[in-house]
Amino acid sequence: MKRFGLIIGAGLLICAAAYCGAYFCGTAPARRMAQEKYPELVWLKKEFNLSDAEFTRIAELHAAYQPCCSDMCQRIAAKNAEIREALAKSNEITPELERKLAEAAALRAECQKAMLKHFFEVSRRMPPEEGKRYLAWVEDKTFLSMQGVSMPGMAAHQ
Repeated sequence: MKRFGLIIGAGLLICAAAYCGAYFCGTAPARRMAQEKYPELVWLKKEFNLSDAEFTRIAELHAAYQPCCSDMCQRIAAKNAEIREALAKSNEITPELERKLAEAAALRAECQKAMLKHFFEVSRRMPPEEGKRYLAWVEDKTFLSMQGVSMPGMAAHQ
C-alpha cells in the first residue's frame, strides 16, 4: 500500500511539473511582450516587419499622441453624457438636443481627423509597402467600420 501511495505521489508531482513547464513555455512570449516599453505596439512591429529604429520612431509618435487621444475620448464621453441627460428630459428633438448632437458630431469629426493624421504619420515611419498595408488595415479596422449604421431589420450601407 505504501508503494502505491509513492507511485501516485510521484505521478502527481510529474503531472504538476509537466503542467508548470508547459504553462511557462506557453506564456513566455506574452510575458516577454509585457516587459516591453510599449507592449501594446509589439504586434505592430511583428505584423509590419519594422526595424528597431522604425519601431522606436513609431513608439515615440504613439506616446506623443496618447494625451490627445485620451483628451478627445473624455470630451466625447462628456458630450454623450450631456446628450443622455437631454434625452431623459424630453421625448422630442429640442433645440438643445439638436445643438448637442451637432457638437457631438463635430467632436467625432475632430477625433477622426486627429486619428487619420496620426495614422498617416505612423505610415510614413514605415517602409513604403508596409506603410500602404498599414493604412489599408487602419482604414478597414477604424473608418470603414464606423461608416455603416445598422438598425434592426435593415442592412448596413457602406
